[in-house]
Amino acid sequence: MKILITGTDGYIGCIVAPLLLREGFDLVAVDTGYYKNGWLFNGAAQSARTIVKDIRNISKDDLYGCKAVVHLAELSNDPTGQLAPHITHEINHKASVRLATLAKEAGVERFVYMSSCSVYGVANSPDAVTEEAPVNPQTAYAECKVLVERDLKPMAAPNFSPTFLRNATAFGASPRQRFDLVLNNLAGLAYTTRKIAMTSDGTPWRPLVHIQDMAKAILCVLRAPKDVVHNRTFNVGSSEQNYQVKDIATIVGKAFPGCEVTFGTSGADNRSYRVNFDRITHELPGFKCDWDAQRGAQQFAELFDRIKMTKDEFESRGFTRLKQLEYLIKTGQIDNNFFWTAPAA
Repeated sequence: MKILITGTDGYIGCIVAPLLLREGFDLVAVDTGYYKNGWLFNGAAQSARTIVKDIRNISKDDLYGCKAVVHLAELSNDPTGQLAPHITHEINHKASVRLATLAKEAGVERFVYMSSCSVYGVANSPDAVTEEAPVNPQTAYAECKVLVERDLKPMAAPNFSPTFLRNATAFGASPRQRFDLVLNNLAGLAYTTRKIAMTSDGTPWRPLVHIQDMAKAILCVLRAPKDVVHNRTFNVGSSEQNYQVKDIATIVGKAFPGCEVTFGTSGADNRSYRVNFDRITHELPGFKCDWDAQRGAQQFAELFDRIKMTKDEFESRGFTRLKQLEYLIKTGQIDNNFFWTAPAA
């Protein structure tokens, strides 16, 4: 199967693309290249040959012959979304809908959209939320996920099957590492400072999912019978991996001997939700999470020791989305609409 996959130079994409290549898929890989300078370790024997292209500039010609699209490339995480909310909507919402429209016109049969459990925002129910729960987005990033889902669902047709993967908060080691995600950030702090000093009390709930399990979910969707995934939404993770942030900090602290973990008072971030993952566990053939927070924290402990990671590396802009985009804007490498400017002479 020939697949167009966006975001292959990203944190998740550089894990997904090698998996699909190993499984025999023919990839047309696209990435805008914002984060190419972030490379923490050599983690893949084979990577996808990637076309440097903004998803806003993808044409129908790029899609002809493809049987599926796996769409990963959007501005990631809430702080980045708030940096320029209008651009977040241009890229994450409008460009994603445009890509799906072009894909349908080009005869693409499946469209796998990477959504997020952040659409639930603040869940007032004492029960873990299912895919049918009301959405309550709190940020531009989450709002765009909701809008893309809303606009793609009516596009479903006998010859076009969108699938929406609402991923829990990602964690895990990647060559294109991100340290602006909760478990990853805490692991970096634990290794470089031997201290995790939480400013909040850590009571909010977050579901977690390892990026290897996210990649596995994509593979399972591509292989699943059409009727199983046609125009359906799946929360991606496992019900055992709903954690309070303080529990994540404690788990990470234990993976790094000598790390001190402290907590503060209740913080300003009111997002808190627990998620039910029964649908993907019971209805998507072949899917089951292989990772949990303990194994992920240990993965980081072993990796950091092996590569002798420094504090400067941990804090570098290449591994934090907001820092890197601010740098590209400040140096005039991307303009106010986040398009690349002309290369320097």
